[in-house]
Amino acid sequence: MNKIFNVVALTLLFLTSFSGQAKAQEVEKLFNGTDLSNWNFVLDKNNVPAEKVFYVKDGLIHIAGEPLGYMYTKQKYGHYHLHAEWRWPQGIESNSGIFLLIERPETPFPNGIECQLKAGSAGDFVLLNGSDLAEYKNPESGRPKFPVIAKAKVSTEKVAGEWNCADVYCHDGVISVYINGVFQNKGTNKIKEGYIGLQSEGKDVEFRNVTLTPLP
Repeated sequence: MNKIFNVVALTLLFLTSFSGQAKAQEVEKLFNGTDLSNWNFVLDKNNVPAEKVFYVKDGLIHIAGEPLGYMYTKQKYGHYHLHAEWRWPQGIESNSGIFLLIERPETPFPNGIECQLKAGSAGDFVLLNGSDLAEYKNPESGRPKFPVIAKAKVSTEKVAGEWNCADVYCHDGVISVYINGVFQNKGTNKIKEGYIGLQSEGKDVEFRNVTLTPLP
């Protein structure tokens, strides 16, 4: 009896361990903690080397903020949970963004949806370069250059210098955004798959723990 019990216990332990390993293997580190070899770069006017604007130091992604531009994944993604952490390292609030469902990488803005990270506005959607969301309604005065769908709640950001978390869920073109665990926005895009980008705009910003988990 004890022998049977031990076999069952070992089998359950193996299955639990295997399940945990399988789940861990599903998480893709978009930032490997060492370099940016799996990213491409776009800079306005291309008059500064990309490595001067986007680089790794002390295991963190550093983005200078000037000139305007972005780094983006070499692969397109569709159904996923994106997790990214950011902070303003100098204690000075500034501007950046996470670009989602990029259809065409262009200069200085791609065709895609920005999850705004600008201080005080994290969680807003900005429709870049002709992109659209079903939830956006054109005002009678006409479509602005950068249409915005405002976040659902007041800012849930932490003070400058502290780390913030953005969790973005994309599924069949539907984008849901949580800032520091609080739901802030949802939008529906006709584009189902695209590149993911991190923006240079304003001043220094740091990123860490940029991971992607596929969704069924």
